[in-house]
Amino acid sequence: MNFPGALGLINYRLFSRHRKGHGIHGPFIFKLVSEVFRNKIDTDIVLTIENIRKKNLSDGSKINFIDLGAGSSRMRTNSRRVSDIAKYSSIPCKYGILLHNMAAHFGKPAMIEFGTSLGISTMYLASGCPGSIVYTMEGCPESAGIAMENFKKADLSNIKLLNGSFDELLQEVKGMAGTPGLIFIDGNHRQEPLMKYFSTMSEISGDDTVIIIDDIHSSKEMENAWGKIKQFDNISCTVDIFRMGMVFFRKGIDHTDYIIRY
Repeated sequence: MNFPGALGLINYRLFSRHRKGHGIHGPFIFKLVSEVFRNKIDTDIVLTIENIRKKNLSDGSKINFIDLGAGSSRMRTNSRRVSDIAKYSSIPCKYGILLHNMAAHFGKPAMIEFGTSLGISTMYLASGCPGSIVYTMEGCPESAGIAMENFKKADLSNIKLLNGSFDELLQEVKGMAGTPGLIFIDGNHRQEPLMKYFSTMSEISGDDTVIIIDDIHSSKEMENAWGKIKQFDNISCTVDIFRMGMVFFRKGIDHTDYIIRY
């Protein structure tokens, strides 16, 4: 773990509230923790997605990976094994389940994802709210192709994958998704683009929208960006679960920054 991440983890463990909701007085956040974070997921959904992950983890073939973000600290070349991408770039099962539960609660009428990779997080989002479309963006054509195959294996038809840079696709996605219920920002772990994507997405966010940002403590840049995001005037509260940060826009809630153990 890098130095900023280590400091963030110490802070998280010292100041995080209980994962069952004990000690949390805000009714909205208490409900989020007790009913959404702790909600059960259909085991068949997890088995389906995790079996697809296992197949990707055992795939030794190489693809030409086009990385339009900050790049991987573990994969230095563009010629990458599918197994390595699945190992280092796909969201862990624990957080996939959380995305599924968040999608079930907040995912209507549509969702937006920045960074498809092999589609593991996308499948958790899509399975959480089958009645909503997930608009997911991926910069690498070859990994996008694998993701499409994974979606077919999971029998998920409520996903629209857009291939290209986030900057190129941003306005197109804005027009498609209207006022999304959930936005998941991953795939570019740098401060400047993250601030741009968050600012743009906050403009189309409604009272019921949640923006989830991955890897908020992965670098000093990301921690700085997270600190700036928490200062936006139009947000009502934030939740830091160490790996992810969640931003809410609900009116009538005093601005509070929570640290919750998950």
